[in-house]
Amino acid sequence: MIAIGLEGSANKLGVGVILHPPKGGSAQILANIRHTFVSPPGEGFLPKDTAKHHRTWVVRLVKQALRESGVTIDDVDCICYTKGPGMGAPLQSVAVSARMLSLLWDKELVGVNHCIGHIEMGREITGAQNPVVLYVSGGNTQVIAYASQRYRIFGEALDIAVGNCLDRFARTLNISNDPAPGYNIEQMAKGGKHLLDLPYTVKGMDCSFSGILASIDILAAKLEKEVTDWKDDITREVITREDLCFSLQETIFAMLVEITERAMAHVGSNQVLIVGGVGCNERLQQMMGMMAKDRGGSVFATDERFCIDNGIMIAHAGLLAYRTGFVTALMDSTCTQRFRTDEVLIKWRD
Repeated sequence: MIAIGLEGSANKLGVGVILHPPKGGSAQILANIRHTFVSPPGEGFLPKDTAKHHRTWVVRLVKQALRESGVTIDDVDCICYTKGPGMGAPLQSVAVSARMLSLLWDKELVGVNHCIGHIEMGREITGAQNPVVLYVSGGNTQVIAYASQRYRIFGEALDIAVGNCLDRFARTLNISNDPAPGYNIEQMAKGGKHLLDLPYTVKGMDCSFSGILASIDILAAKLEKEVTDWKDDITREVITREDLCFSLQETIFAMLVEITERAMAHVGSNQVLIVGGVGCNERLQQMMGMMAKDRGGSVFATDERFCIDNGIMIAHAGLLAYRTGFVTALMDSTCTQRFRTDEVLIKWRD
């Protein structure tokens, strides 16, 4: 079976083509193309501008994916698209595009939960069997474990997502959004060495990032006023922008490691799977690996091809659902900004 997947819940537009062998075995990635809407430094991406980007690029990306995959329209079994969660206008652009292809090619539609796409693609690529999942991105922060055909949310951010916290601080520092603000903060953090005090807010398996963002913004304003006068109390070295990035990363990642470890103890798992755009961060993977090693466990993660939003994960999760008989009727092919991970019945798992 072959599926095309369309992803466009935020500023990345992705088109993927995937093959599930008829007799089982690993999925085959035939094409995985992505184009990103990049806003100017110091600015976020507005829904209307992002939606226009998706409408502009979707046709050429679909054509390119078909060329790269070597499949014909007749080979395709279904069209999968991101139903939610995400930003309203970009989601609408992708839903309209999926409906157009469905009608044009007379193919079934499959609406896919964005979070489920990340999890299933992560499991497929890494081979993780039944891990605790840390899903961290610009719009979501969740600690998840599977039980009784649902991905259950054990903990989550109570306000803003961890990726949103990083992105907004990048705007404070006027850091470039190319290739991604979180990636650029990660590179700057490698040059930091002074850990500054920031709020640490963990409540059970939930966490909060808005207070940390407000605090680091205050420190950034202080640094701007005292470029050379603000020095570390112990080393007497000047505090830099790199120190701010380092302190923010270390604090929020320590929080994520704590809630993940608590979930592992709760469900009795020794595996962690990190998915979502922030999951590309090497420092987060390193910190999680240290925790898992102490527990005799292991960490699974993917590179930027699959961590960052992509069309292949939507094609994969959609095809898993399609093989169980699930389809989305044309009249139901809507999108929604709020679509919880635990709302989806996972019929393809025991």
